[in-house]
Amino acid sequence: MASGVKVCDSVVNCFNQMKVRKVCSKEESMKRKKAVLLKLNDSDEFVVLDEQNEILVGDVVEGTVKDPLNSFVSMLPKDHCCYALFDVSFETSESKKEELVLIHWNPEGASIKEKMLYASSKDALMRKFGGIKHKWQFGEMEEVIDVNTWAEKLGPSVMAVESRKVTVTMQQQQSVKCH
Repeated sequence: MASGVKVCDSVVNCFNQMKVRKVCSKEESMKRKKAVLLKLNDSDEFVVLDEQNEILVGDVVEGTVKDPLNSFVSMLPKDHCCYALFDVSFETSESKKEELVLIHWNPEGASIKEKMLYASSKDALMRKFGGIKHKWQFGEMEEVIDVNTWAEKLGPSVMAVESRKVTVTMQQQQSVKCH
């Protein structure tokens, strides 16, 4: 069931800027968003940017944000739903990568009405966010802060997420099961 919620152009523009890595000046790249929260406006008609909750690439490069994953998790509201875009950096056994993740944050403390509204509005967002590879839902802080959970969702050969080492890679788990 669709909710009728629309997605603001500013949200689509933000997504496109985060998705496309273009050659730009160092100053421009420092203003690029690493993470941003998206929420419904006060009248529940539009998905909008939550401009109070974002992490810029420059914040990470300059060291203002030392742990992007922890900073991202601290932005998530305890008792309200939201969506988030997070440009996650990770390492596999072959290379370093960055991929955009769309997260539907659905905490236990949110009202049933709010949970239903966000769940039914996600399709409108997905239609605007063409080509997004990772779409995840989280409901508990412990789950979203766990680097192993991220590694499991990103793929079997992930060894580190946001410079945090994964304790057991999926490949290691599979090799243990085989022996």
